[in-house]
Amino acid sequence: MAVTNRVGYAVVGLGGIATRAVLPAFRHCRRARLVALVSGDKKKAARLAHKFRASDYYTYEDYGRCLKHPGVEAVFVTSSNSTHSNFTIQAAEAGKHVLCEKPMATTVGDCQRMIEACQASKVRLMIAYRKYLEPGGRALKKLVASGQLGRLKIIHTSFTIMLPKGGTAAAWHLSREAAGGGSLVDLGVYCVNTSRWLAGTEPTEGRAYAWSSDPDRFAEVEESIAFELLFPNGLVVQGSSSFGAAPASFIQVHGEKGWAALDPAYAYNQERRLFGAIGGRWFEKRFKIMDEFALELDQFANCIRHQREPEPNGYEGLRDVTVMEAIYRAVHEGHAVSIPGSQ
Repeated sequence: MAVTNRVGYAVVGLGGIATRAVLPAFRHCRRARLVALVSGDKKKAARLAHKFRASDYYTYEDYGRCLKHPGVEAVFVTSSNSTHSNFTIQAAEAGKHVLCEKPMATTVGDCQRMIEACQASKVRLMIAYRKYLEPGGRALKKLVASGQLGRLKIIHTSFTIMLPKGGTAAAWHLSREAAGGGSLVDLGVYCVNTSRWLAGTEPTEGRAYAWSSDPDRFAEVEESIAFELLFPNGLVVQGSSSFGAAPASFIQVHGEKGWAALDPAYAYNQERRLFGAIGGRWFEKRFKIMDEFALELDQFANCIRHQREPEPNGYEGLRDVTVMEAIYRAVHEGHAVSIPGSQ
């Protein structure tokens, strides 16, 4: 099949993250182009296809037709969490590469099936963690890897948003079946993934506590959660997330020689600030707002064109879901639990 220089994408799922960030990002891409949209709402798909200049649009029922489109080389799955696995596996079986929003899936088993399907069809699978690509996150990773902070001892990290009653947030966020969990899988997953990425090792044990100020509304998923992850080298990560606090995010890393913080850490529409002290000397650097979704789209397109394994790949998504399952188990059992596959 003849291909153009830019990789053609279909975006599957037209919720908030797609309409606010993913679709506009194609305007800033150099290696990716928008070809098709897939939604449960045909009228919405048609309207957005016109607005963002996608040549074709489909309903979920017509997803198979979309996957036969010769211009679609990759799909970006941005639908509700519980549908990630099916959309990914269908795409892989059709020979399409997959960029999948976090969390990768709602169960470890689904993550494994996604990886296996992509391997069987020899297509690429990337999980949409912007931290690996945006300059502030990369600067913090480089600082940690350089050893200037010394041996890491503590990481504090949090991500919170306000999910008010009657707001614009999709109802599936409050459904355990559709979302797989509450603030942990929607927000705390960034804390888990970034801590693992910075540490370069896997946590072996987890403790956690979850609570809700409105038990009726949050009957199926947690509103807020606090967790602690123990790593084999003595590092302890203390993380939290909430649907009931003012929007904020940060990650602060403490080593034997210094400390560094990125604040805000996870929001994509705010200027970032990296600051801290090494050997008692203060440092600070600012990173302007940029289109981090365009970075993702272009990075994955580059991996496709040059046949390179993307980072983060499906195994990173699998590890995060494994850790989050352990965190939920710790909440339910009321004590520390070991994390499978961490040795």
